[in-house]
Amino acid sequence: LAPSARRTARLDSIVHHLGLALGGRPAAGFAKRLMLPVSKDTLLRVVRRRSRPPADPLRIIGIDDWAWRRNHRYASIICNLERRRVVTLLPDREPATAQAWLAAHPTIVIVARDRGGGYGEAAAKALPHAVQVADRWHLMENASRAYLDAVRKSMRQIRSAIGATTINPELLTAAERLQYEGYLRREEANATILSLSKGGTPIKQIVRQTGHSRGLVRQVIRGERHDVFRTRESSLDQHLPWLDDQWAAGCRNGAELWRRLRARGFRGSLRVVGEWTTRRRRAEKTDVETLHRI
Repeated sequence: LAPSARRTARLDSIVHHLGLALGGRPAAGFAKRLMLPVSKDTLLRVVRRRSRPPADPLRIIGIDDWAWRRNHRYASIICNLERRRVVTLLPDREPATAQAWLAAHPTIVIVARDRGGGYGEAAAKALPHAVQVADRWHLMENASRAYLDAVRKSMRQIRSAIGATTINPELLTAAERLQYEGYLRREEANATILSLSKGGTPIKQIVRQTGHSRGLVRQVIRGERHDVFRTRESSLDQHLPWLDDQWAAGCRNGAELWRRLRARGFRGSLRVVGEWTTRRRRAEKTDVETLHRI
């Protein structure tokens, strides 16, 4: 029995083998049937405590900042990318701290990092022979952010290229019509603010004339207020193929379609199905040549 231990060495060995064989929760259930009540967290702690540290030298690592407390205190985390294990946590994210740690591990040949300059400078000074690469997560994050920014800044040109007849207000539901009317009001306010700004009116005067806040006026002038249509998943989405088949078979009554959907497990209201049938009926009456497919 080790000092301050709650289990004998033999019992601890049994717990360790159970954790290795079954994992956390399954091993905890099996240990309870063996009259050895051990929690799943304890099983995982025993396995981690007895795991041997890797003897192989570090070759490929990843380094990034890590939050002890988000928005308050940050540190640096270093991982062995070959074994997918955390190597160490540095107390801060200063380049000097990272440089000192990297210099103590000259066997590193590849350093995966973010696209900032701090870790790159530390790796270049401590390991001039090592290859530095941008990790996949930061590449995808930066690429997606740049793509969305480009789309938001070009929404007006995209809509003009698509054509003004893409949206037919007669085919919109009540909720969609409210969103569309709000979009038109925002576009009108943006046009008014931009016309005043181009005429040389100062921001303070624009705020007084339009009644909008100073922050909103600045966003419009800088081109940062762009409309993006909101999309919301409908409860009918998973039933649309079945509804199309029923519609093609000749069932055009919204109440009857709703009753059949209820028999299939649909929990939505009659109004949702009624709006779908109304929209479908109007779409069939509309001349095909007036609809533009995006």
